[in-house]
Amino acid sequence: MVALLRAVPRPHLPAGTLGLGALLVLAYGILPLTGTSYLFEALLTPFLALALAGLGLNLLTGYAGLLSLGSAAFMAVGAYAAFNLSLRLPGLPLPASLLLAGLVAALAGLVAGLPALRLRGFYLAVSTLAVQFFVAWALNRIGWISDDSPSGIVTAPRLVVAGLSFDDPRGRYLVTLTVVTLLTFVAWRLVTSPTGRNLVAIRDNETAARLVGVRVARTKLLAFAASSFVIGIAGALWAFAYLRTVEPAGFNLDRSFQILFIVIIGGLGTLRGAFLGAGFIVVLPLLLSRLGAALLGDGFDSGTLEMVQRVVLGALIVAVLIREPAGLAALLDRAGRRLGRRAA
Repeated sequence: MVALLRAVPRPHLPAGTLGLGALLVLAYGILPLTGTSYLFEALLTPFLALALAGLGLNLLTGYAGLLSLGSAAFMAVGAYAAFNLSLRLPGLPLPASLLLAGLVAALAGLVAGLPALRLRGFYLAVSTLAVQFFVAWALNRIGWISDDSPSGIVTAPRLVVAGLSFDDPRGRYLVTLTVVTLLTFVAWRLVTSPTGRNLVAIRDNETAARLVGVRVARTKLLAFAASSFVIGIAGALWAFAYLRTVEPAGFNLDRSFQILFIVIIGGLGTLRGAFLGAGFIVVLPLLLSRLGAALLGDGFDSGTLEMVQRVVLGALIVAVLIREPAGLAALLDRAGRRLGRRAA
């Protein structure tokens, strides 16, 4: 009997599941107890918000192969929609505000995605760039959106969930982390479903996808809506949890390019690439700034230090993409396979 029990294979968890569990324990259990306000405000909260925006763009560009340069516009739509919902419906709970703001951004994404039924490649990118300019114009010209603020800048509402205040740095981090975790799970379910396989089929060969029965037009519009929904909620988190203000300058064209760089550097067509790219774009510059100030702070002014930081960051980006054009996710996969072969 003992020998029979020993012969039965023991269930084991995949390494990825164990790693994800360890990350969740670190994020929910250790960091809230040991982290400082600076860690939450300057690193973790913006990292999570931009990682979520990169995740949304990856659904569109990485999985469906549709290039967009208007991510910041959909972030702005989500942020201002959440602000107006909380302003004009005072009793609306925060989760409902975020969900409805995401739906408003998804509707905007559907409208912006209509040219994708005719346009491809850089022509589609130019049409999404037009959306970016239109949203920027609307935020500065339509006073109702910003509650008639002359500058378009308004104070974000306090983060309150079920009567509990999450308005301190740790609380804002936990709210952001929870929303990002939930939406990442939803995105994972989407890309592993038949709909996700349809997105990849359109990306790889649109004509072949149409021949095998994929409804290309509907799938493209779904990609724009799902991507804009996630990016819109990321915009609300960026304004409510990080900036603490809702302002047009927080969603300019530079933000769109920043999110695109996050996706490209992290890896197209992979969910974890958004987090790796956000770490590279958000966390690494702060580390370089601290290192530069420690090594060169006495001999150079702040402008020179910032220039050196940008040069080093640019060189690292070029080095990563030369080493692995598929991004950091593919680079880590290759390193993992090498370690596995050596261990075997």
